[in-house]
Amino acid sequence: MGKKMTLGVIVGNRDFFPDVLISEGRRDILEVLAEFNIDAVILDEDATKLGAVETWDHAKKCGELFRQNADRIDGILVSLPNFGDERGVADAIKLSRLDVPILVQAYPDSLDQFNVERRRDAFCGKISVCNNLYQYGYNFTVTDQHTVHPKSESFKRDLRKFLGVCRVVKGIRNARFGAIGARPNAFNTTRYSEKLLQAFGMTVSTLDLSEVFGRANKLADGDGRVTERLERIGSYVRTGKVPAPAIVKQAKLGVVIDEWMSANDLDATAIQCWTSLQQNYGVNVCTLMSMMSQSLMPSACEVDITGVASMYALQLASDTPSALVDWNNNYGDDQDKCVLFHCGNWAEVFLGDTMEMGNAPILGTSVGVENTYGTVNGRTPAGPFSYARITTDDRHGAIKTYVGDGDFVNDPLETFGSRAVVAVPGLQKLMRHVCKNGFEHHAAMNASYSAETLNEAFTTYFGWETYYHIG
Repeated sequence: MGKKMTLGVIVGNRDFFPDVLISEGRRDILEVLAEFNIDAVILDEDATKLGAVETWDHAKKCGELFRQNADRIDGILVSLPNFGDERGVADAIKLSRLDVPILVQAYPDSLDQFNVERRRDAFCGKISVCNNLYQYGYNFTVTDQHTVHPKSESFKRDLRKFLGVCRVVKGIRNARFGAIGARPNAFNTTRYSEKLLQAFGMTVSTLDLSEVFGRANKLADGDGRVTERLERIGSYVRTGKVPAPAIVKQAKLGVVIDEWMSANDLDATAIQCWTSLQQNYGVNVCTLMSMMSQSLMPSACEVDITGVASMYALQLASDTPSALVDWNNNYGDDQDKCVLFHCGNWAEVFLGDTMEMGNAPILGTSVGVENTYGTVNGRTPAGPFSYARITTDDRHGAIKTYVGDGDFVNDPLETFGSRAVVAVPGLQKLMRHVCKNGFEHHAAMNASYSAETLNEAFTTYFGWETYYHIG
């Protein structure tokens, strides 16, 4: 769903190994990248011997090529068809001046080809290359198998994960979030530090709800922007049970939020929900949040900026929409299952044909049900489930996180709102960690298995304390 990605490719060489190994390795790598629709920035075969990197001169040429394409390159892939030259690889990266994720892959030897014509020794060479990257101060990623052929399924899994890591690192380092409204007074749990986020590249812009309401109330019902938004809402979700004036109010809110996001180049938002929106404007904003999240512009409620950062990270890892959820209820006596819930702001990808617009009956007991139209009701079917949470631990001046995988399940559940039943091995252990380490009751979820990707991005490239829950 995202933009086409580009990798800088370094083919490492040690000259006394057979040339054919380099030619074959270069061809293999480029074919695999083409299969993934990835652009490659790589030395031409006549720029150096076989387009590989070994000497200082090779490193200079490679570094210059990467600098010329710095705006395009999302990550660097180091491929070792033979032992390679440790300094050539490290110097090329240093001279590139790039600060992007690095994946190191080395070819396996075949037991029937331990001869001069086909022997590689990349098993050993990879250790030397990684040693030099470590000495030079570079963070890097390695393949699951120490040596792996690039056309194998194992390497393709490595590559998919690495592409997710590249998206997360680039996206988080350049993220621009919008905080709309004040944190609800009852939600100390969604406090956060803008300064800690900014230290890792995440910028927060703010907008007061009074400005939103003021701009929305100035829009005429017949304004072209409003009617266009009404059409979009009608084509996105069933609205038959909702009064027309409530849908018009939501459309006006959508116009104001869209224009503010566009003017500030924002990637995601966190919006004050209850109870100011209901009491002062008369609707819920959930449907608009759902639509934004479905369009890969994640939106969280209760001004939970670190919650939407978690959504954004999961979205980047999987290239699919995320949602913000409450770890909300136990599931009977099953200690490895629980209910996820929110009034109704989950993206369409989670709800499918079950999705319809409704109201918030619990919130309606205090503000009037007639003021809560705009929620999205539906049930998430069985499938893959990843969860994550980023938080700013202000007491220790650090960002910390947790990540994990589980499954959406189809176990019976009779209730309202956006909802799901999930199975998480070792759930009680996870909940103890959440509680004992001061995490919020909100978490981000995604219909994928992306925990490993996030763990790699968070620990290797950001240095965040991360609990990777496996069960």
